[in-house]
Amino acid sequence: MITHGKNIKIFCGNANPELAKEIADIIGINVGNAEVGNFSDGEISININETVRGADVFVVQPTCAPVNDHLMELLIMMDAFRRASAGRITAVIPYYGYARQDRKAKARDPITAKLVADLIHAAGADRVLTMDLHAAQIQGYFNIPVDNLQGEPILAKYFRNLNIPDDELVVVSPDIGGVTRARKFADRLHAPIAIIDKRRPKANVSEVMNVIGDIKDKTVIMIDDMIDTAGTITNGAKALMELGAKEVYACCTHPVLSGPAVERIQNSVLKEVVVLNTIPLPEAKRIDKIKSLSVAPIFAEAIKRIYEDLSVSKLFE
Repeated sequence: MITHGKNIKIFCGNANPELAKEIADIIGINVGNAEVGNFSDGEISININETVRGADVFVVQPTCAPVNDHLMELLIMMDAFRRASAGRITAVIPYYGYARQDRKAKARDPITAKLVADLIHAAGADRVLTMDLHAAQIQGYFNIPVDNLQGEPILAKYFRNLNIPDDELVVVSPDIGGVTRARKFADRLHAPIAIIDKRRPKANVSEVMNVIGDIKDKTVIMIDDMIDTAGTITNGAKALMELGAKEVYACCTHPVLSGPAVERIQNSVLKEVVVLNTIPLPEAKRIDKIKSLSVAPIFAEAIKRIYEDLSVSKLFE
């Protein structure tokens, strides 16, 4: 249990209560007493059943599917805490929804990632704690401090423990945009990188074109920030195996896994898909090929540091 001049309180909505409990257990406190439900017409109903006056409040709520419900829960909870005179409110958003709408790709596009940032600030957040934003520049959409934790050290540790020989390992970026992420991940594993050069005819449809780099007779790890419909990683894995890879793993921070994703992974050539629990995996998505690792320890450490006014940047080293 950590001590401070003011109380620390952790609350959660319905998005990922298991993660909130795990974080609270590590810190040594209970999850705050709050009821988050719906009125008969579908509007969000919030009841905070304990005092938060002057407290350092952390609201753990990834904005995963159903995105709009979980986002509204987060906003309404923060509004309730602000009106109840909480000392400081930190929105802990392990997965930041709407992050892919971060720029105008064509005329009349919204920039929804910026809109959501404005809503979170307006609702009463004093700071944001998140992990692996889809685009780093989203931090600049906020007018409050944002700590963007990294999931790759947790993933890298898992693969190091598999004891794959260095000369047999290659890290692959599934597209040109993920090269920086793949390079940082490869550095942790002391492995070279390769790149899948693909063209995407339309949203959620990917077509593999070419692989840049040597993957023949290698154990390949594909890394991305999220896996949505799993078309990119399953098509990529198929192409890598056809080009001579020995076996293919995939890993990501955010297992969105929408639509046919789980079925595609199950039927793919992938040996294993390693994900983090920023988004909860319902029973229907828990298959043998998907391995989930916990982000609770790193979020608990970050929350402790924010609460004690210590540097969070230590967690990036």
